[in-house]
Amino acid sequence: MSHVAYELGTQPACWERAAELAPGLKAVLPRPGERTAIVGCGTSYYMAQAASVLREEAGHGETDAFPASEFPLHRRYDRVVALTRSGTTTEVLDLLAGLRDAGVPTTAVIGDPATPVSTLADDLVVLDFADERSVVQTRFATTALTVLRAHVGLHTPSAVADARAALDGPLPAGLDELGQFTFLGRGWSVGLAHEAALKMREASLSWAESYPAMEYRHGPISISGPGTVTWSLGNTPDGLAEQVRGTGGHWVEGRLDPLAELVRVHRLALAVATHRRLDPDAPRHLTRSVILTAGEEAVR
Repeated sequence: MSHVAYELGTQPACWERAAELAPGLKAVLPRPGERTAIVGCGTSYYMAQAASVLREEAGHGETDAFPASEFPLHRRYDRVVALTRSGTTTEVLDLLAGLRDAGVPTTAVIGDPATPVSTLADDLVVLDFADERSVVQTRFATTALTVLRAHVGLHTPSAVADARAALDGPLPAGLDELGQFTFLGRGWSVGLAHEAALKMREASLSWAESYPAMEYRHGPISISGPGTVTWSLGNTPDGLAEQVRGTGGHWVEGRLDPLAELVRVHRLALAVATHRRLDPDAPRHLTRSVILTAGEEAVR
């Protein structure tokens, strides 16, 4: 069994533990009313997008999400939360150092506390039980999001039950033989759709795209047809499923909690990788953490 296959299968247990931890983290996570930014890179950025929408939906206050490399330092926030599995990503470390110098309170949600991020963030949320050996993130990302979701009161045990169903139930037949996937979301699940597409690219080298569901008819549906898959995570706009089927494309209706639906996509990415005889533990051109040299930073 690959590392990523094992790790994605442990997500329900990790989510349960994260939800248990959340009440004890109130002092280090954003308080209601604080103007907050959540940052990350790659998968962590997409989790930040989902978490920011959830926080606003819960009425906890204005919340923005940014890639760590694109954070607007001219804006003022009461707290910045950084999601970083490795604690070594250059862009995150550079941003935290800059925010420390500016006196902005920061919290890092991390998988490994024995990393440089622990000296740069004011507060830490350590999810070492969800850390991963794999390059491709699954359980750390969804566990970090579960902590933030529980913190604003929007996590429920049904999400864990749905995650178990996502692991136990069959995948739609025949999708592992296809090569073009589109994922759609609404509200907080837009970030999950972006992450779903990233997983398909990383693990299986598939052509994968993602959009807010209502935007799909504004151009992207033109690529739908025989041999393509459109997968909805969250509520589906009226009539969209019929339109996609009318193109000859495959439609997958997400009926589970959107975060659990992402677990189904994790399984699909592995199934496609297996069909293509790829090693999901050795994704092409990727490393577990992006650490830039001085010269590489200069040309960014």
